[in-house]
Amino acid sequence: MISFEPIGVIRTPYLDSAPFQPQDDDDQEFYLELKSSFLDALSELEKFRYLYVLFHIDRLDRPVKMHVSPPWAKGRTVGLFASRSPVRPNPIGLSVVRIKKIEGTKIYTSGLDVFDQTPLLDIKPYIKDLDTKLDANYGWLEEPEERDHLVRHIKGEPHEH
Repeated sequence: MISFEPIGVIRTPYLDSAPFQPQDDDDQEFYLELKSSFLDALSELEKFRYLYVLFHIDRLDRPVKMHVSPPWAKGRTVGLFASRSPVRPNPIGLSVVRIKKIEGTKIYTSGLDVFDQTPLLDIKPYIKDLDTKLDANYGWLEEPEERDHLVRHIKGEPHEH
């Protein structure tokens, strides 16, 4: 049996609807509120610009399916593991966000794509040369029209589906 104990909660303005991806330019307040016992674990974190945020996707009530149709993929069906669907066998979410400031056990960040009070499982610094893969590709999104649409989603740009 695997068990995780949250290290805190994620605070966002989203109560029942959230973006599909983190939005760096969202000017609302977002922060990670860690349990006080983790204060010392934040030492030197402020020297990093970005952060991986791992969280428990705790409010989904849809069954896991082995094939999904991403809402922006114009009806295309792909295997679950070839998608970023939040409905997973193990509902663990991952977002990369910018660190704005750290005050005590609160880490203020750029926009997150989770509901308010989502359980926070872990954080890790994003390290430029370790976490940037220059030869990464778009996988099944290599078709220019789909790739452009995905990039609009990632950037949070308004567009039609």
